[in-house]
Amino acid sequence: MITYVFPGQGSQQKGMGQGLFEHYQDLTDQADQILGYSIEKLCTEKSYLDLNHTQYTQPALYVVNALNYLKRVEETGRKPDFAAGHSLGEYNALFAAGAFDFETGLRLVKKRGELMGRITGGGMAAVIGLNREQVTAVLEEHRLHDIDVANENTPRQIVISGQKKEIEKARTVFENTKDVKLFHPLNVSGAFHSRYMNEAKQEFKQFIDSFHFRPLAIPVISNVYAEPYRQDRLKETLSEQMDSTVKWTGSIRFLMGRGEMEFEEIGPGTVLTGLIHRIKNEAEPLTHAPEKKHASSHPEAADHRPNVQAGITAESLGSDEFKRDYHLTYAYLAGGMYRGIASKEMVVKLSRAGMLGFFGTGGLSLNEVEDAILTIQGELGEGQAYGINLVHNMKHTESEEKMIDLLLKHQVRNVEASAFLSVTPALVRYRAKGVKRNHNGEIIRSNRIIAKISRPEVAESFLSPAPENMLQKLLRENKITVNEAELLRCIPMADDICVEADSGGHTDGGVAYSLMPAMTSLRDEMMKKYQYPKKIRVGAAGGIGTPDAAVAAFMLGADFIVTGSINQCTVEAATSDKVKDLLQQMNVQDTAYAPAGDMFESGSKVQVLKKGVFFPARASKLYELYQRYGSIRELDAKTLTQLEEKYFKRSIEDIYEDITLHYPAAEIEKAERNPKHKMALIFRWYFRYSSNLAISGSEHSKVDYQIHCGPALGAFNQWVKGSELENWRNRHVDEIGKTLMTETAALLHERMQSMYQPSY
Repeated sequence: MITYVFPGQGSQQKGMGQGLFEHYQDLTDQADQILGYSIEKLCTEKSYLDLNHTQYTQPALYVVNALNYLKRVEETGRKPDFAAGHSLGEYNALFAAGAFDFETGLRLVKKRGELMGRITGGGMAAVIGLNREQVTAVLEEHRLHDIDVANENTPRQIVISGQKKEIEKARTVFENTKDVKLFHPLNVSGAFHSRYMNEAKQEFKQFIDSFHFRPLAIPVISNVYAEPYRQDRLKETLSEQMDSTVKWTGSIRFLMGRGEMEFEEIGPGTVLTGLIHRIKNEAEPLTHAPEKKHASSHPEAADHRPNVQAGITAESLGSDEFKRDYHLTYAYLAGGMYRGIASKEMVVKLSRAGMLGFFGTGGLSLNEVEDAILTIQGELGEGQAYGINLVHNMKHTESEEKMIDLLLKHQVRNVEASAFLSVTPALVRYRAKGVKRNHNGEIIRSNRIIAKISRPEVAESFLSPAPENMLQKLLRENKITVNEAELLRCIPMADDICVEADSGGHTDGGVAYSLMPAMTSLRDEMMKKYQYPKKIRVGAAGGIGTPDAAVAAFMLGADFIVTGSINQCTVEAATSDKVKDLLQQMNVQDTAYAPAGDMFESGSKVQVLKKGVFFPARASKLYELYQRYGSIRELDAKTLTQLEEKYFKRSIEDIYEDITLHYPAAEIEKAERNPKHKMALIFRWYFRYSSNLAISGSEHSKVDYQIHCGPALGAFNQWVKGSELENWRNRHVDEIGKTLMTETAALLHERMQSMYQPSY
């Protein structure tokens, strides 16, 4: 692994950035416009502004560090596994992690430099030879209570900060203290990283509050805590950084404890390289979380395979690589519920919280899907993840092709493939577009597919490269290029698979405890068979509505989890309040299996709510009639009356007339020739009708509501009973996700600790 480290104030030097400003002229021009002066002249011309003045130093270092980083990525084609920065350099680490763009970072640093530059009368000094505890003891002994420890640069290089007169007193004391090798005053105008920065911190805190931060793509180590940033505390932590100790030694020790780690300094000079060399020589790796400043509000961070002592956080659950690839803070996804119930609002809210949501396209028109895509893209910034659900339509392959056209047109990068029985040409075409090799020869996949599967034979098709016969067909039709076909032979059809156990909607009623081990074993076999260089991650879905269920999923080896039913009973879900009222009351036993409207003739099942509705019984009755009779005309008068008056609320003739207006001519011609097919179309009309009733919240016939739902929501309802989340009007998808992941981490930590308790 590699960590990029970015230097802070003190590393500036005239001439820095030469060659970079011209190479990145657009960003240089942008910087000039924001700052109101020439950044290139500031860094390279001696007679220009004073580079050593804080208000100029900080923006100059941020710009040069950022351009050096962009150049490094351009040259290597890879990003680091971790990032860290010393004081000001932390802004560059966050820029590298995608928390904000170049412009936003510069605006923040400009304000920071101005505020810190206003604080005068202070001083700082480096004490070399003593550790922090010894320095603190000397300050206590000599009653130098107005001095703070500002930096822990190495185990035996501690920087103190305070008023100038107090620093002068400290100089005499430390120069006469045993083991002090050097007391070196720093050329600064203020008492940085001390209590004297509190006023500047408060003003900066108000300033930063108006900015939007994106989810971190890689972990960034915080100066304040010497552990990874928490997404929900980015602004707070950056504000705290101004008057808190820079725990550089702890940060490097934490990174050393992650495993074999290389460090590369990105920016002018080699100050940090020297500090890291001394830390490696003088300190051991930190394999447990350091002591925290605010333990109650800042959970411990952990590696992907956490040490029990280190603690487990919501952010550490799941695969780190998966989170980096999708730009996520949490290994938490929300599946795309039918007919846009997994709404654009839901997708946006999850994305902004560092989670991945899929818009539910099933049953929607292309225009409705396009509108949703444009809205989502307009709401989200670069690097914020979102996805679109693609439901297989075995009867109308042309609709699947048109959906792929739409996804490619709008450059949708993440697709959740649901209900597929095998790979299709449309999916192969989607996968092909944007696939290429970088200069290192690695295959880059622009379009990612997460395949939801519940059968090994389906999983195998997605874990394999694209079928050769489909590649040849697409080549003949000029739908993919020869190069794309060649690259597709080297990669699996899916980047990741999601094992779907018993769930709401379409389900095979699988058992996670059996499916997950079988699928992970199959994944390993296919990885070995095709020698894929990149790991295919395996997620878990179905039945996840409580921390206990999520713990089970992660213990079964899930790299990520996917929730579904629990998101339907939230403010953001695009279904009616009446449906949400019903769902809020359900328990784990309140669901049933009913025929699926879109695959009615085959007898496929969906799981739906049964409490308070007649839909499951009525849908089953329709399927029973379809199996028994060859046409509507064969039904007896009593049954026909029951259907028209109780089920449909209209005549068979009216229904068929409605069908002729909405179905393709070929379908109607087939119905006229085949009475049984005509009966199927009429019965299928009821499924669309019952779904519309539910989504609109119609008072017309509540008992006919078709509500896809699994028992996970019943379990969730019991879990949140008595809390604020008991009422669905207080349930927001992002808060549910964070709460579930946080409680899962706490529960997993507790259970792992109990497993390692000594027995007597």
